[in-house]
Amino acid sequence: MDPDSVAKAFVEHYYTLFDANRGALANLYQEGSMLTFEGQKIQGSQNIVAKLTSLPFQQCQHSITTVDCQPSGPAGGMLVFVSGNLQLAGEQHALKFSQMFHLMPTPQGSFYVFNDIFRLNYA
Repeated sequence: MDPDSVAKAFVEHYYTLFDANRGALANLYQEGSMLTFEGQKIQGSQNIVAKLTSLPFQQCQHSITTVDCQPSGPAGGMLVFVSGNLQLAGEQHALKFSQMFHLMPTPQGSFYVFNDIFRLNYA
């Protein structure tokens, strides 16, 4: 299992779901998962998806600039750091963002998001 390939595939899957159907992201989190969104901590799959689906925009398009990853710990986890642009419908300028995922393996051989930290980058 090549960590860079896993990270790239995860990032593509995550942002495709986010842009098309945020509610479907629930399957990528578990009850022990935590999201820190602009400093606000939210725990649990249902609460995280409630936060993401309540954001004040309906349509957006992520464009990824960089994806960096590292193996994390003896359990086979992975840290994935993403930077890119977020274009909101009706807005002229894209917003720059950074997001960090701590992925943990599932018994089924896939990964879930254990930790997720999101920040907009202001110039």
